[in-house]
Amino acid sequence: MTINTLEYFSTLVQQDDSIPLFEAALAIAQDAEPDLDLAALEEEVDTLAAKLKQRLPDDASHLQKLRMLNHYFYNELGFSGNVNDYYNPDNSYLHRVLSTRRGIPISLAILYMELAQQIDLEVKGISFPGHFLMKLSVQSGQVVLDPFNGSSLSREELEERVEPYILEQDFPDDFQFNAYLDAASPRDILVRMLRNLKLLFMQQEHWQRLLEVQERLLILLPREITERRDRGLAYANLECPQAALQDIEAYLEQRPYAMDAAELRARLPDLRDAAGRLN
Repeated sequence: MTINTLEYFSTLVQQDDSIPLFEAALAIAQDAEPDLDLAALEEEVDTLAAKLKQRLPDDASHLQKLRMLNHYFYNELGFSGNVNDYYNPDNSYLHRVLSTRRGIPISLAILYMELAQQIDLEVKGISFPGHFLMKLSVQSGQVVLDPFNGSSLSREELEERVEPYILEQDFPDDFQFNAYLDAASPRDILVRMLRNLKLLFMQQEHWQRLLEVQERLLILLPREITERRDRGLAYANLECPQAALQDIEAYLEQRPYAMDAAELRARLPDLRDAAGRLN
């Protein structure tokens, strides 16, 4: 990854109130293909949106627009969840989702929300436990959608989905449950997208790709010391002991009594020896 790629991503995500979600999410794919033509991909999506715009009546309501977008996205364009290869990292790279028409909920949602925005439909992402969702506020209330297939979810279905993530046996009251349906910020969505990739690369022990993810996470969350720890561990596995030491020592300085502090301290002598041999 070139520094210019990271600098570009950093400029996109500086201000919370002006993060271009689609462009920033698309830029993550430069980890997989550094020479990716982002402008051409944005133009491809603009073309898809323009075709939909031409079909919309001038007086179309939000619900009419939503129905037409749903049919266009899932039936005509053929986007859907990649049930046969769900844990493939390609499902998180928007250029590949555009090409294959297959993805995971969050990547499908980002594309869907971009098309929605271009037809003046304010569809928001929901960082729901276990499965990213979308919502649209209409005159009669709120429509919650599953990005996997565009289906509308009832209150009962949402409660059923969230139940495994609630420690108490009873559901929380309306106020607490509704917090699960809060709109996610662009920064939160990008973090969730990257943490999906992080988990995959950790499981695959693909340390270089993990390092690339950690660099982006730290741009988004510069004060999140656990992400710096994890970057240090990626460096350690890539045999970059000096960089690993800087990150892990910074973590231990801020979290001296963390549950993993003793284990990390035990690694420091070997890292220092390795760093000394390289000097």
